[in-house]
Amino acid sequence: MRIRITDIQRFCTHDGPGIRTTVFFQGCPLRCVWCQNPECQTAEPCLRFTASRCIGCEACAAVCPNEVHRVSGGEHEVVRARCAACGRCAEACPTAALGLAGEGWEPGEVMSVVKRDRAFYEASGGGMTLSGGEPLWQAEGARALLELARREGIDTAVETCGFVEWAVIESVRDAVGLWLYDVKHVDPRRHRRMTAESNERIISNLDRLLSAGAEVILRMPVIPRSNEGEGAIEQLAEWLRGRPGIREVHLMPYNRLAESKYRSLGLEYALAGLEAPTEEELDGLKARLQGTGVRVRVGG
Repeated sequence: MRIRITDIQRFCTHDGPGIRTTVFFQGCPLRCVWCQNPECQTAEPCLRFTASRCIGCEACAAVCPNEVHRVSGGEHEVVRARCAACGRCAEACPTAALGLAGEGWEPGEVMSVVKRDRAFYEASGGGMTLSGGEPLWQAEGARALLELARREGIDTAVETCGFVEWAVIESVRDAVGLWLYDVKHVDPRRHRRMTAESNERIISNLDRLLSAGAEVILRMPVIPRSNEGEGAIEQLAEWLRGRPGIREVHLMPYNRLAESKYRSLGLEYALAGLEAPTEEELDGLKARLQGTGVRVRVGG
């Protein structure tokens, strides 16, 4: 079995308690307009090109079998329609201007990286977090990693959008110590406008997890003009009052750090020019939600 992984980040402190290693899975069923990891959306590998690193050496063009790269007059054009994501150009590039997101890993290979920092997990209460994309979109790979971690005595967390069949969640539930569960909006129509999908399945799965006694931290991205307005927050507050099993709520403020990723993938960034919420605005949202009795914090 090979798992499509876009990145493995060590020494993370925002993807669950303690120091963690976060494994980013490729593939996601949602299309959030603010997505921070667009390279994780597709199920197949994709080519990244960072123009500022390119020195025009044409090593990529020399090895590409499909004439994807056209280098002339200091300009480097990537003809993505021809790209088969074979990775030859990325291997040949001397400056890492080219890279392939979504390479295949064996579960044991991933775990060998995760285990390197066991001492830090034990000292900080950390462990391994599966993220993405949507890690449960590759259910067998996620289950294999979680079971390997449990055998090694490594704490586990899963960051999920919840848009999968309940049977998938049930198949990994016993191997997950903590769920970092995303809810973008509690209104199904507005959720569809933000993500291209409704939220009925997401909320149904969350309620079933809570009924089963799972440890759940709710994560809500704060997106200006989309889900941070007074009506949306009051709706969320009322919704939270009916779910006392949620351990915490984390407000995840929108930022523009992913814009460069979109450029490197040849994609348009839909929220160009949108300003991040201010610290004062975030504090106001936090105060309004704390009235529900649930602990609220800004950030992961």
